[in-house]
Amino acid sequence: MPRLGVLGWPVAHSRSPAMHAAAFAALGLTGWRYQRLPVPPELFAETVRALGPAGFLGANVTIPHKEAALALADRASDRAQAIGAANMLTFAADGTVAADNTDAPGLIAALGSSPAGASALVLGAGGSARAAVWALLDAGASEVSVLNRTASRAQALAADLGARAVTEPVAADILVNCTSVGLGYSSNPKDILKLIGVTLDDLHGYLHVVDLVYNDGPTLLIEQARAHGASVVDGLDVLVAQGALSFEQWTGRTAPLPAMRRGADAGD
Repeated sequence: MPRLGVLGWPVAHSRSPAMHAAAFAALGLTGWRYQRLPVPPELFAETVRALGPAGFLGANVTIPHKEAALALADRASDRAQAIGAANMLTFAADGTVAADNTDAPGLIAALGSSPAGASALVLGAGGSARAAVWALLDAGASEVSVLNRTASRAQALAADLGARAVTEPVAADILVNCTSVGLGYSSNPKDILKLIGVTLDDLHGYLHVVDLVYNDGPTLLIEQARAHGASVVDGLDVLVAQGALSFEQWTGRTAPLPAMRRGADAGD
């Protein structure tokens, strides 16, 4: 029985199990299972090394483990190495671990059109932000700026990948939120946007807004961006796009995208 999972801390909110279960059902892959794997950072390496012997074929990786996932892998794709983070691990029969990054091509696929020639502002400096910056530059974006509450992390990411670190929101065609701020928000909307790194006034300037966070409904950032006339890509769009790429590598089958989106929407 092939087993898969998603490693994170926290990971209870993840829609990946429902999304992959829907894909297995759509293709008649009986016996396949995908589960949440909540693992604190101090136990991450130990847990990952135990998954292959326990019968796992692979695992996705989410906050805060993406950089650690690349560091412990025995081999990695060129893409994951260039990004400096991995969101997908595959466990070989010989006990080795291979890393890849499907966040980057998943983001471009979810955008629906090429960002070539466009400018972008990426919020955050973790593994997802690294993938977003690399993906946008690799796809031909004219300039990518990085904003993070800890300026030194934005500077380090920008220096690694050839982006520009900024200390306040800047004008751009595309805004990508790679922070976890806004997940299940219940505070004052203006305070949430401030924590994300933008204000209501800032949103007037972005033509396209991507929020990697997803909730039961639209996030505050998506709601406000849509109200300001921007085209939007929500976190479930990106989740399905990157998850489909992982699914295809693990199963060798074409991902049933409509079924995966229905599963992600429904959750579990």
